[in-house]
Amino acid sequence: MSDALIEVRGLTVGYADQVLLEGASFDVARGDVFVILGGSGCGKSTLLRYLIGLETPLSGHISIAGVGAPRLEGAAPEYGVMFQSGALFSSMTVGDNVGFALQEWTDLPAEAITAIVRAKLALVGLEGAEDKLPAELSGGMRKRAAIARAMAFEPSLIFLDEPSAGLDPVSAAELDDLINALNRGLGLTVVMVTHELESIFKVGKNCIMLDKASRSIIASGSPQELKATNRDPRVQQFFHREAGRR
Repeated sequence: MSDALIEVRGLTVGYADQVLLEGASFDVARGDVFVILGGSGCGKSTLLRYLIGLETPLSGHISIAGVGAPRLEGAAPEYGVMFQSGALFSSMTVGDNVGFALQEWTDLPAEAITAIVRAKLALVGLEGAEDKLPAELSGGMRKRAAIARAMAFEPSLIFLDEPSAGLDPVSAAELDDLINALNRGLGLTVVMVTHELESIFKVGKNCIMLDKASRSIIASGSPQELKATNRDPRVQQFFHREAGRR
């Protein structure tokens, strides 16, 4: 029996006449923290959109948990997603943001949803924040709230798009710690897009590196392996650039 939670075979993605990634194949194992790497414009976040079902591939196949292509419409989500900005509804409280999907896709009574929301916020270190508006939170807290919302349905898999983007080093490190805690404590599988070297080495178990010019995956393996043993100059340039959060 395969240990792969996500299987991608021969995937070609892009828009109109612009192909960003061609014929890509890779697996994401259960319990992995899988990082999608690459320079600007190589299609990292675009690939994530295909993995979560927001776009239809030009060709190829994506399977999650052996049940076929991902889907975000028509049913309760099978996995959680945190977009780069957090994408919280600014006019809704943090609690209403976290409980939104539960209200949309379940018949749970209000008190049950409230209990779940409080538990998810506690899980990410935001106890007591349910009545605040997103604007009242720091950048790091908004990212945590977005992760709490992604966890509302007890998923075994979450997707994170540049989770530490725009954060100061302390907040970014705390978010890395949270991702590690969710992975290790809950067995959560994480697929993450990031360019931050600190995060890549702190939380990443396996990764793939995309290349804009060749429209392909040019390396795969653990971050440590790629930095130490991969001789492709594009890989070495990525891993030996000066570390630092933008």
